[in-house]
Amino acid sequence: MVKEVATMQNINFIRFSELYNWSVSHLLGQDFEYNKNFPLVKIGKFLTKNNNVINLDNDTIYKRVTVSGNNGGVRLRNTEVGKNIGTKRQFIVKSGQFILSKIDARNGAMGLIPKDLEGAIVTNDFPTYDVDTTAILPQFLLLITTTKKFIEFAQTCSSGTTNRQRIDLKKFLDVQIPLPPLNDVDAIKQGLPTDITQEKLVAEYNQKINDSEKALQDAKLKETEIEEYLFNILDIQLTEKNKAKKGLTIVKYKNIKEWGVNKILNLDELFSSNSYELKPIKQFAQLVRGVTYKKSSEIRNSNDFENSNKVLRANNINLNNTLNLEDIKHISKKENFSDEKVLKKKDIFICLASGSKKHIGKVVLIEEDTDYFFGGFMGAIRITNKEILAEYLNAILNTSLFNSYLSSKIFGANINNLNSTLLYNFKIPVPSIETQLKITSVAKELKEDSITFLNLSEGLKSKAIVEFENVIFNSNL
Repeated sequence: MVKEVATMQNINFIRFSELYNWSVSHLLGQDFEYNKNFPLVKIGKFLTKNNNVINLDNDTIYKRVTVSGNNGGVRLRNTEVGKNIGTKRQFIVKSGQFILSKIDARNGAMGLIPKDLEGAIVTNDFPTYDVDTTAILPQFLLLITTTKKFIEFAQTCSSGTTNRQRIDLKKFLDVQIPLPPLNDVDAIKQGLPTDITQEKLVAEYNQKINDSEKALQDAKLKETEIEEYLFNILDIQLTEKNKAKKGLTIVKYKNIKEWGVNKILNLDELFSSNSYELKPIKQFAQLVRGVTYKKSSEIRNSNDFENSNKVLRANNINLNNTLNLEDIKHISKKENFSDEKVLKKKDIFICLASGSKKHIGKVVLIEEDTDYFFGGFMGAIRITNKEILAEYLNAILNTSLFNSYLSSKIFGANINNLNSTLLYNFKIPVPSIETQLKITSVAKELKEDSITFLNLSEGLKSKAIVEFENVIFNSNL
């Protein structure tokens, strides 16, 4: 434990030996319950600032680095010629160095420089450090500094306006972390047990993360099997996009449904079926758009949730097209929402607008009647023709066919928008109801397998983090 604080109303007592920083918020915010079995060492003791300065040459192309939050990794930001880079004095980084973002360290933006970014450059807003690997494994340092508890501490070390808070590097380097033995040899040398070492903790963490990644790949494989099955049974053939037709082409006037060369010559068709006619969705379904409401109508007090209208948004559809009810908007019933905008059994819930293209077209089938409304950027596709099953249409909209169609049509700058015309004009093969039932049965089984693997992946990842934190932060071990 870093400190023992005795509280007498508004008085806090801290040992003088642990008063290494005169910032009250820093001292009281560093409320770590570290494992007492390990010595506490200041981070600055095994980090040495990288001062390899370079003055950029106008004609040289440089690799630039960025650091993602929540332990999201260090990656290439871009490559740029020196004359286009405003800050001429920068730092050259090396593989294995520890890096953090002064602005986003409070969000867990820390990491290790990968091999492919050896020789890249960073500004002073991304300080880098050489790691003394005789005292600490770089990945062990990374794991500790990206735990939830440590990130909460980093937030107490940051000051400034909300979106531009910079971490105080002195406070960061002064913080003490528990340091288990490096490996078995180091443990024996220190006269400590060999059951917990940095090497073993990192290995155990990596094993679970690797198992998690394998389960994730298995989930993706099941999704691929669904698509391959659909392509096979529906006899779907992908077409070469915008393939030019040579020579003179004659088209009957009565067959012209839309003006434009691509439309008339069907150059926009991304796929075809040798067994079934492609028909537009507008023949089978209607799109209902969601509710809109005033910001002032949002209810934030959980005590009032029971008497509110529950509204689902884009975040309530996972990227793997499953329903997520963890974060729901609660809106005052003073907003008079139409019952038409409540999600009903066999509705296909769809994201129609978002700042990110990857969210457009996310769909999930609603299997039972609900009391959830859906927001203005969302919609419900409702079947109007008995020639098609909602389950079958949902299976088709889950494929790359629909995603490719949307990618070819949506070009929004900030908010990408899937309007009713685009949706209605998407053409799909329509087999018999008997065939649709067979397709949906197989697709459902494979989807359930995919979800099982996905849950396993997420569970293993969470377990890796929790078990590491339990060893480091649990003083009762």
